Amino acid sequence: MLNTQPNLARPDDFYEALIDMHRDLDDAQSQSANAQLILLLANHVGEHEALMDAIRFARAGVVVPPANGTVGSVGKLAA
Repeated sequence: MLNTQPNLARPDDFYEALIDMHRDLDDAQSQSANAQLILLLANHVGEHEALMDAIRFARAGVVVPPANGTVGSVGKLAA
């Protein structure tokens, strides 16, 4: 089961380290660092259903640009 409640012991320190990870990287390097971090954390979690829930939850939070030029909408978490 995916825990979506605040669970970081030191969230500000984590956020600062995450921002620092991207410092002086170009867009491609930044995307590579993000991908590597995601895969490392996914491996650490290991539980398939929690990872699938995380993928669905993350995707649902993305604003999808509309095809017709109107204001976009936020996706909904699939049941």
